[in-house]
Amino acid sequence: MGMFCFQCQEAARNEGCTTRGVCGKPEETAKLQDLFIHTLKGIAWYAQRLDAAAKERAGKFIARGLFATITNANFDDNRFYGLISQGLALRESLKKELPAPVSGAPDAAVWFSADKEIMKSKSAMVGVLATGNPDVRSLREFLIYGLKGIAAYAEHADVLGHSDQKVWDFLVEALNSTLENRSIDEMVALLMKAGETAVAAMAVLDKANTSTYGNPEITTVNIGVRGNPGILISGHDLKDMEELLKQTEGTGVDVYTHSEMLPANYYPAFKKFKHFAGNYGNAWWKQDKEFDTFNGPILMTTNCIVPVKDSYKNRIFTTGMAGYPGARHIPDRPAGGKKDFSEIIALARTCPPPQEIETGTIVGGFAHAQVLALADKVVDAVKSGAVKRFVVMGGCDGRQPARNYFTEVARELPKDTIILTAGCAKYRYNKLNLGDIGGIPRVLDAGQCNDSYSLALIALKLKEVFGLKDINELPISYDIAWYEQKAVAVLLALLFLGVKGIRLGPTLPAFVSPNVLKVLVDKFGIRPITDARSDVGAMVLGK
Repeated sequence: MGMFCFQCQEAARNEGCTTRGVCGKPEETAKLQDLFIHTLKGIAWYAQRLDAAAKERAGKFIARGLFATITNANFDDNRFYGLISQGLALRESLKKELPAPVSGAPDAAVWFSADKEIMKSKSAMVGVLATGNPDVRSLREFLIYGLKGIAAYAEHADVLGHSDQKVWDFLVEALNSTLENRSIDEMVALLMKAGETAVAAMAVLDKANTSTYGNPEITTVNIGVRGNPGILISGHDLKDMEELLKQTEGTGVDVYTHSEMLPANYYPAFKKFKHFAGNYGNAWWKQDKEFDTFNGPILMTTNCIVPVKDSYKNRIFTTGMAGYPGARHIPDRPAGGKKDFSEIIALARTCPPPQEIETGTIVGGFAHAQVLALADKVVDAVKSGAVKRFVVMGGCDGRQPARNYFTEVARELPKDTIILTAGCAKYRYNKLNLGDIGGIPRVLDAGQCNDSYSLALIALKLKEVFGLKDINELPISYDIAWYEQKAVAVLLALLFLGVKGIRLGPTLPAFVSPNVLKVLVDKFGIRPITDARSDVGAMVLGK
């Protein structure tokens, strides 16, 4: 069996990548990721039969492992050979903890090899297409992709010392379920439980971030440059952000955020660093040009790496679960210690300052605590008719021209409409001059993709304030952009919360079979985007 991957929005022909990922992932890497996930399923099979402590130990490894397989996170085959070996060791350790032998173990729980060539051969047998029934395949992969998003959020929270046993338990339960013959209804129920778990994981991460760094606050962020050498930090990991800022203090090196790290500018704990210079660039897919002009080193803390150009290959570093062949990797922090960014800092001091690619400012920091502090103002604006509708346009950005749709929607929306956003989708419209409504900006940026939790809390609070019984009675439309698996987790979270009528684009997921799509349409009213003018017209009418 050759490569087959359809986990992201850019799946070739909206069917699946079969020779090389549109993301740049080679066939061998894709198949090693398949084998790693197969191994994680075996870990889950044993952990499901053990106690909570075993589930936590397995769940934490599963979370890190699934995170490594998210689109654009890790392209390094050697890292995956190592992860597979670690996974097999953990699986065998869990097996020894069983109180008695268990019969009927699936292949994922028994296959074993320490030989890379055998691993390579095995990897061709365990991919997505190994599940023959297209609807079962669809529901299993839908669940696994949701788990990848949950895993990313759980991992970030765990780094900050926060976790929820229910999340570890569900990662184990759900992966184990993909080895069993479940009915369609049972698999749909697991998807809803994944949505519930996604809400829990985002809540834990929100608590981890805000209790450590303070509640995000309204912030004006500089998008120009200074005259000092700089380090560009991209991704989602705020712990890496903190340690880099502390280690660069007093070195003469400025730190800039990129893409999904932009919301770090909104946290009070980071504002005290005078060398924290602002944000450089745009969404992840423009990095091949923007990393060239930045001139200094770049630190990738999580996913969203595109194939690295030779012109900056000697300046790019990865850390955490991110990886790229030939890029230098910053090891994990030792227990109770910190990551060592001295190599990046030393390189930065030899580089020229960043080349300016734009000037001006953008405003963000509208997470739930900040918006709820303005609740009276928002409610008054709704009651007076100054604000007639909210449109949630969160999610992911991507390189396809079809994504210009979201820019067009932002321009077409009436001036009495407010856009609520989180994630890198905002780069399609966060630099437009859309004005404000009585001092309330028309684009309220809650932060990273995990801060979609804030958008859900805001909606639930408005439901309470207006005394409504159903969240769908609110004047809120959902026009969601998706690209990778964290967006899948957010989608499942919204479905669990009862949100209906979500528009999803630029295409519906390739991993959703026609029969599964019918369930989503019939039960939740999920629909594809059409054109900006038509969709805006419908949303204004609450359709």
